[in-house]
Amino acid sequence: MEFIGRSKELEVLEQEYQRPGGFVVLYGRRRVGKTTLIKEFIKGKTAIYFLATEEVESQSMKRLAGVISRATGNPTLSRVSFSDWLDLFQEVVRYRPEEKKVLVLDEFPYLVKTNPAFPSILQNAWDEFLKDSNVMLILCGSLIGMMRKHALSYDSPLYGRRTAQIRLSPLTFTDIHAAQPQPFERAVAQYAVTGGVPKYLEFFPPEEDLLTQIRRVILSKNGFLYEEPNFLLKDEVQSATNYFSIIRVIADGNHKLGRLAGALGLESSALTPYLSTLIELGFLVKDTPITEKNPEKSRKGLYFISDNFVRFWFRYVYPYKGELELDNQQIVLDELEKDFVQKFVAFAYEDVCKDIFASLCRTGELDFTPSRIGSYWLNDVNNDTQIDVMAVDHQRKRLFAGECKYHSKPVDAPVYYTLEEKVKKSAELQAVFPSYQVIYGLFSKSGFTQRMMEQAQGRPDILLIQEDHILSSD
Repeated sequence: MEFIGRSKELEVLEQEYQRPGGFVVLYGRRRVGKTTLIKEFIKGKTAIYFLATEEVESQSMKRLAGVISRATGNPTLSRVSFSDWLDLFQEVVRYRPEEKKVLVLDEFPYLVKTNPAFPSILQNAWDEFLKDSNVMLILCGSLIGMMRKHALSYDSPLYGRRTAQIRLSPLTFTDIHAAQPQPFERAVAQYAVTGGVPKYLEFFPPEEDLLTQIRRVILSKNGFLYEEPNFLLKDEVQSATNYFSIIRVIADGNHKLGRLAGALGLESSALTPYLSTLIELGFLVKDTPITEKNPEKSRKGLYFISDNFVRFWFRYVYPYKGELELDNQQIVLDELEKDFVQKFVAFAYEDVCKDIFASLCRTGELDFTPSRIGSYWLNDVNNDTQIDVMAVDHQRKRLFAGECKYHSKPVDAPVYYTLEEKVKKSAELQAVFPSYQVIYGLFSKSGFTQRMMEQAQGRPDILLIQEDHILSSD
């Protein structure tokens, strides 16, 4: 698969490469493309790349000696038995001392598992000679909890040494769609399943039928992704049972803390630590209305599964594992036919629209500088108000309110009228954003009616966004 996106991350790595003593911590969930990013970055550079595995320390040293031997063209190193990591790092320094080198320690947590003192050893090597020896160091890892504890936290011996950190996220929809030419509707459906994880995309080439791919890769007992969430969770937590239960209940549509606790038979206070861990690991996200000034402390937060594939798996695989173990895929196929597009893909489309909006702002196609992009909702006794996409430009006192319609028919003017009424009748929006100019946006995969086009004509405060581009209002 070709290299996609990551322009910001490559820019950060290049900046660190240019400075003396660059020390980058790169981490993120499995399959998200960390190693691919590193290999793209070190192209054309003098680099020593070492992938750690779960093996005894002496074998790790032997393999690193072999890597250094091949990189430096010094066959003697592969025949020497090293018993001290510092001696190995010194060999890196000795090779072409006048030339900038990149030393990559990939899957760093495995080195810590083998020897808990490894962070201290690396700290010593960095402080004593690596940082002043024309070497850029990259620590990379997939075990997010361990990377935070042993490379980033205040208690780590390496604390204060890093000069940059990158938590790598899945690819954005706009990056994937730009690199893989395919119909917009299919691109959204594919993204709803894969969530932009590069490794998953390898199994979903755009020229193949999506349902066939789902059957082969996810629903088959031999499929690459059949047990994926099990592997992801069990890598990070000692007992995955409680975490699985929480994600399953959220997948069933329980998003408020109280409803979650009730469904699980737990006190809210007992549930909070589990939720915090799942958020830290990237499985969940806590969303708050865009009106909240302190989202972290807000009691209006709703919990959602942040990873599209995990959301898909818990909706369409986990409840039917018994049938799938017996090679009965039909029950899942029936469920997919029932609501995959109308509910599942349409829900993911809201996140796609937020990404499209951010991209339009970033490229300058939309003259809006968002301070925050999110959603808005207000549940009260009189009315339930929900706006799919909301963004605030505090610099110019502007508010964007957007509605996402994943319909097969063109969007008509009443959708705009309803959106405008929601904003104008919301006392909370008026109170939090007084005198802010409102820009209305409608997102549609199927275009707009002539009536809606005429309504927007000559109105700079109405944006019609078809697929991933703005229609002219002239």
